[in-house]
Amino acid sequence: MDAFLIKAAQLIAAFALLVIIHEFGHYIFARMFGIKVEKFYLFFDPWFSLVKWRPKKKATKDTVDNRATWRDTEYGIGWLPLGGYVKIAGMIDESMDKEQMSKPAQPWEFRSKPAWQRLLVMVAGVLMNFILAIIIYAGIAWYWGEKYIEYRDAKEGMEYAQSAKEIGFRDGDIPLLADGEEMYASDPSSLLKIVEAKTVTVLRDGRDSVEIAIPENFIFRVNDDKGFFTYRLPVVVDNTVSGEPADKAGLKTGDRIRTINGEPASTYTDFTRLLAENGGKEIELGIVRDGHPADIAITPTEGGKIGIQLRPITDIYPVHVKRYGLLESIPKGWENGTGKLSAYVSSMKYVATAEGAKSLGGFGAIGNMFPDRWSWISFWEITAFLSVALAFMNILPIPALDGGHIMFLLYEIISRRKPSEKFMEYAQICGMAFLFILLLYANGNDLYRFFLK
Repeated sequence: MDAFLIKAAQLIAAFALLVIIHEFGHYIFARMFGIKVEKFYLFFDPWFSLVKWRPKKKATKDTVDNRATWRDTEYGIGWLPLGGYVKIAGMIDESMDKEQMSKPAQPWEFRSKPAWQRLLVMVAGVLMNFILAIIIYAGIAWYWGEKYIEYRDAKEGMEYAQSAKEIGFRDGDIPLLADGEEMYASDPSSLLKIVEAKTVTVLRDGRDSVEIAIPENFIFRVNDDKGFFTYRLPVVVDNTVSGEPADKAGLKTGDRIRTINGEPASTYTDFTRLLAENGGKEIELGIVRDGHPADIAITPTEGGKIGIQLRPITDIYPVHVKRYGLLESIPKGWENGTGKLSAYVSSMKYVATAEGAKSLGGFGAIGNMFPDRWSWISFWEITAFLSVALAFMNILPIPALDGGHIMFLLYEIISRRKPSEKFMEYAQICGMAFLFILLLYANGNDLYRFFLK
């Protein structure tokens, strides 16, 4: 129960911060352009709110053309923790205020402003989430530094891009020298030195030093491949999911998986490939437990899953820390933020697959991303990632999301024709229905996994 409460507290704190920052983006840009913001709420408030506050009105005449009146905003906290909102006057959104929209447009309303101003108001929420992620990543680099693992300490070696394999590198090789100069992971130019060298020496199979010739202009092939190598992740069980095959078979925290049916499976890539090939079939895992080898029979799911969480690589190999000054941390924050966004966008192609749809999760899955012990660095790293994910999801061109409004505004700017309010209303209803179904499906997956698997 303590672990559940700690995870829940971290989820609520992160979610509240992301919602407030996102909605503040819409709010501040609306105010900049003289648009009335009627409400600013964390969480939704159908029928009633937990907290409600409105600034005192100035002692001026209360008329619709009075600036004090149209700047008056109600702030509050709702009881339904599914997001938050700002209610912007004259905008077709989730509030579906038909009475307001049936009246003539007023100068302080969203619909009366130029399209470029309305576009900036809608983009602002996504922009604020991405800026928040960069600030958090920069803060982590400045306060905690950047953890790295020296090449020689990574006993499973590296996994190489296809362009690297074509010139002689093999998965598992550990880079040692570039033109006779020792390579260190702490050197930010080490990768550049490798791809620009004439020869690179690697440690192969833990014992042989092999020299590889690097072709001229090889760097351009690396750029096309969008990478050169990554650390291979050893398969060490961090914990098992209750009721899943690993739990039933008796796998324990700390078990190191070495083989599947006698084939090498000590790295994440080989392990997941062999599991996928043997989905629904009984297999034999060769493991090392407390320094002693053992074999365990287990049957993965049809999708090739056994229900384990892997130990982070930073908890397996010796970790060093690179420190950043305040100014140095800013480009590092940008690098991490854009890198996470790129990786998240790339991963979205799997959501459209049958296996990807099954893996969709809601609040339960997000909550499980947080550790069961409070860790500030983990909290901020996960919050930054969720901020990137929220920014991307919100920019998707789905009516009812910011991206849907942006899509219609871009159409208006390009075609010089504004979509009708009736069309916008129907699009908003369809978008809300789709998101509600998606919300039910994702959280239904969480419940299914919790109670039935």
